[in-house]
Amino acid sequence: MKTAFLAAECVGVEGRVRNAVVVVEDGIVVSVGAREQTAIPSGASMVDLGDDVLAPGFIDMHIHGGAGHDVMEGTQEAIAALELHLARHGTTSYCPTTVSARMDVTLRALEFLANEIEAVPRRPAEELRARPLGIHLEGPFISKEKAGAHPLECIAEPSLGSFDRLWEAARGHVKVMTIAPEVPGAEEVIREAASRGVCVSLGHSNATLEQTRCGIAAGGRHVTHVFNAMRPLDHREPGILGCALADDSISAEMIVDGVHVHPEIVKLFLDAKRGQAVLVTDAISATGMPDGQYQLGGFVVEVKGDVCTSHGRLAGSVLTLDRALRNVMKFTGATLDTALRMATMSPARTLGLCGRKGVIGPGADADFVLLTTDGQVSRTIVGGRSQ
Repeated sequence: MKTAFLAAECVGVEGRVRNAVVVVEDGIVVSVGAREQTAIPSGASMVDLGDDVLAPGFIDMHIHGGAGHDVMEGTQEAIAALELHLARHGTTSYCPTTVSARMDVTLRALEFLANEIEAVPRRPAEELRARPLGIHLEGPFISKEKAGAHPLECIAEPSLGSFDRLWEAARGHVKVMTIAPEVPGAEEVIREAASRGVCVSLGHSNATLEQTRCGIAAGGRHVTHVFNAMRPLDHREPGILGCALADDSISAEMIVDGVHVHPEIVKLFLDAKRGQAVLVTDAISATGMPDGQYQLGGFVVEVKGDVCTSHGRLAGSVLTLDRALRNVMKFTGATLDTALRMATMSPARTLGLCGRKGVIGPGADADFVLLTTDGQVSRTIVGGRSQ
């Protein structure tokens, strides 16, 4: 059964298409074009989306939880609540992200998340939930000097043996791995992870410029939450941050919540990375909840307003990607289209999903978000279905 979505404007294709028709069948985009130039298949059901802007669904490649639940809880109820919450805010795909914990706790969490990823094709088609793309391992292979809120006792030196245990528990569903390139053993693990198709992200790191370049040469191609939990920028030793901003071969992510980085730094980031700039939330279980104490992996985080702390250190955020999108426009004066690329095309490219995610075009998944001109979510469509 084909469905024709009628939109006043469509982005996520080459330029904008006005008076657009997007034809979908079995959750996949069949065609997209202007109404006067695009034939609507006979018998197709029609969905008029009104005057708002149709865009690709958001992709969050770094998120720990939301709606009161953490991805490491290990319950189907927790994942369902998180995915419903994400869909309400326009996020249709995500990478559930672990935090450094005891190895046995991490292995159990990975086994559970692998089960959830493999169960997606069996879900009822009418469920309007974001879909997991694969797991993001944030730790345990990070620097103790730049651990942030990660428990120091749970940080481990990288080794092929440890990586294999994590990989096997996740049954190969590791999509992203954050690792500090300067830690002994890191280069070997980076090389192996990259060979298995993992997006290796350099972060939680005190690496020098040369150590960062070695990590990139081994297979690193992304940088985790720039400016946070990394060596500060120095004009004589640029370090990992200088490399992240200057190297056009790698992408980098930022938490644009007005807490993790100043608005002026968001401008600098956008100017430096352009098409390689990725928006993430680093959201924790407190997202969408009132102030209080919440769980992040195995430790407690205190939440007051937009600030999440553990032992005086920032510990994730309560950000949603739609708010991050609006913040980018507010902080930098960027257009909606520019901000959208940071939450759609750029993460899709970083994750190796070009053509399937982050765009609206033939062969792409029919994951859409309907936005007002100022970036408010009015409707979300997952797999060609909405509620």
